[in-house]
Amino acid sequence: MKKVLKTYPDKCIACHLCESVCSNLYFKVDKAEKSCIRINESFSPTEMKVCNQCQTCVQVCPTQALSVNHQGVVMLNKKLCIGCLMCVAACPTKTMMHFEGALSPFKCIACGACAKQCPVEALKIETEE
Repeated sequence: MKKVLKTYPDKCIACHLCESVCSNLYFKVDKAEKSCIRINESFSPTEMKVCNQCQTCVQVCPTQALSVNHQGVVMLNKKLCIGCLMCVAACPTKTMMHFEGALSPFKCIACGACAKQCPVEALKIETEE
């Protein structure tokens, strides 16, 4: 079983509140590029990009800085990360994030903060097989 943040694009109203909540929680700033979720309203329905905990990044990490916790969530140990960004390049969903100047990448850890604030329930924490 793994804990994942599920998206429901048909419900999304592209208010970007989820991006704001996430970037404020992670980096104490309100910047979409520092959010673990990305909303792209150029598509219909709105594209919602978030880590699906597939573990591809774990397999390519040369320092074992990425591991899977007991809930099936991929976690990053910043002390072990060397900033090579192999995980960012390998991510099939392009949801292992990085921004210029950051020492290490970041990703969704299925904390649920964005889902709690979504006014239309377009995001939900769920458990998958």
